[in-house]
Amino acid sequence: MVVRLMTAQRPADESVDQMDRVLHALADPTRRDIVRTVVRAEHSVSALAERFPMSFAAVQKHVAVLERAALVRKRRVGRTQMVRADLRALGAVHELCDQYETLWRHRIDRMERLLAEPDPATTHHRTEEERQR
Repeated sequence: MVVRLMTAQRPADESVDQMDRVLHALADPTRRDIVRTVVRAEHSVSALAERFPMSFAAVQKHVAVLERAALVRKRRVGRTQMVRADLRALGAVHELCDQYETLWRHRIDRMERLLAEPDPATTHHRTEEERQR
C-alpha cells in the first residue's frame, strides 16, 4: 500500500511575508478591536485611543502594525490622522486557509478509505474443518 501526502502549494516569499504580517497583526486582541472599529467607519487615531486603557502612543504603535500588514490605511486631514480599514490583505490569508482545508479534507478522506479497507493481516480465514461445522 502506498500513501501519498498532498502538499499545499507554497506561495512566493513576498506573499508569505505579507501573510505573516497579517497573522501577527491579528494575533493581538487590541488590534483586532481596532480593525473591527475602523471597518464600520473611519476614525482618528485620537478617537481610537479614547477607546482603550492605554496611551495614545501605544495605540499609534498598534495602528502602525496594522498599517504594515496592509489591514488599515492612514490619511492626514490637517493635523489629524484618520484610519480606515483595507481588508484586501485578508485575501491571501483566506486563500492559504482554503489550501489547508483542501489538504486536510483529502487526508481525512484518504484515511477514511484506508480504514474502510479490510486488513489482510487480521482477516480470519476459516479452515475447511471450521466451514464444515
